[in-house]
Amino acid sequence: MNGPARIWARLSATFWFLPAVIVLVAMATAMTLIELSSWQSSDLSKWSPRLFGAGADGSRAMLSAIATSMATVAGVVFSITIVALSLSSTQYSPRVLRNFMRDRPTQVVLGVFVGIFAYCLIVLRTIRGGDEGGFIPSLAVLGGLGLAFVGIAVLIFFIHHVAVSIQASTILHNIGRDTAEAIDRLFPQELGESAPPSAGEFRLPEQWHPVPAPRHGYVASVDTDTLLSAACECDRLVRLRVSAGAYVSKGNPLLEVGGDSPPSSDECDRLRGCVDISRQRTVEQDPGYGLQQLVDVALRALSPGINDPTTAAMCVDQMGSLLARLARRHMPEPFRFHDGKLRVIAPAPDFGVLCDLALRPVVRHARLDLQVIGRVLDAVEGIVEAACTSERRRGLDGIVRDLHAELAQVRPRGRARGAVKRLREVAEKIPAVRQGRHIRSR
Repeated sequence: MNGPARIWARLSATFWFLPAVIVLVAMATAMTLIELSSWQSSDLSKWSPRLFGAGADGSRAMLSAIATSMATVAGVVFSITIVALSLSSTQYSPRVLRNFMRDRPTQVVLGVFVGIFAYCLIVLRTIRGGDEGGFIPSLAVLGGLGLAFVGIAVLIFFIHHVAVSIQASTILHNIGRDTAEAIDRLFPQELGESAPPSAGEFRLPEQWHPVPAPRHGYVASVDTDTLLSAACECDRLVRLRVSAGAYVSKGNPLLEVGGDSPPSSDECDRLRGCVDISRQRTVEQDPGYGLQQLVDVALRALSPGINDPTTAAMCVDQMGSLLARLARRHMPEPFRFHDGKLRVIAPAPDFGVLCDLALRPVVRHARLDLQVIGRVLDAVEGIVEAACTSERRRGLDGIVRDLHAELAQVRPRGRARGAVKRLREVAEKIPAVRQGRHIRSR
């Protein structure tokens, strides 16, 4: 992720940026309509006195009422948003709050109400009557009336949007959509040229010089193009010590530079600038974080205090779809070359680790709930069918073993007989499980 994309990702996750833009647009619109009204005021009032013939006192009263009501509604919108954030944090997971912060319709609605308020203030300031000289921007006043009706429509839309957005299906769909987009964007993730056939013959340097992290935080993204360019210009081999989503402490190695001489301070600063360290993880270059959010919601739903296995089953459905999507993708190699020379060594993602991260905690917290276990089995079966290599299927070995251990505890045994039969059929497709023969019939 390059610099502008990184800045845009941060701005889009705030409540203030888009509303501020809308307010500026509303203020510019007000000033434009005021200037147009100063040129066409008399012509407009003659052409349609009912629309453009309002007096100074009437215009002030109407715009004041609109401004007051919009300020009140903006406060109500903010209050509803805070309540939705609190409800989502306690009911689902605190990790989903960032998705609400990035919710574009909510930002637009808040910006519309504040923008209408700013519009009315700008127009009110220019209305003069009687001894003041007599100026009524008829076109701008009519625009304020039109914006009031827009505000009413936006308020109705916002009530509907909030009612939909706090539903479990919507939250899980949004998490799955963002994670799927990250998978499509990152796999395969090309950092320079792919490794040539003789990639195993190169020799790594004996000495590595660490480039310490400038601050604490999570690795939000890595600007791969800039990192490769910096490695080529410095004529260095650079090795990333952390991947996207990892936590790094200030002073700990962030990157390493190979060679006999340590990198200069300018080279260290340039290499550090390729890695964005943030206070929280983001899904843009870290699909594992999207899976972790689904796991958090599933475990919260399976907790004794909530006991909502249906929501947990929906989470498993999303994770199964995402892992099946990932199983069809080519995982990038850790070695990246440029003009036939090794330049960057980046941590390579592991499909088995992602599968374990997503499904094994759900199996272990299912508490013998056959609905959830059955959905996990469906997900495993779909992943096995989508996996392009036997190595990918081996990544499911631990999950199948956990499923077998869970089903072995179900009483009476007849209830789990069909699930065990399906589990044996799926296990036969996984080489490591088939060789171990740990799934036996009852």
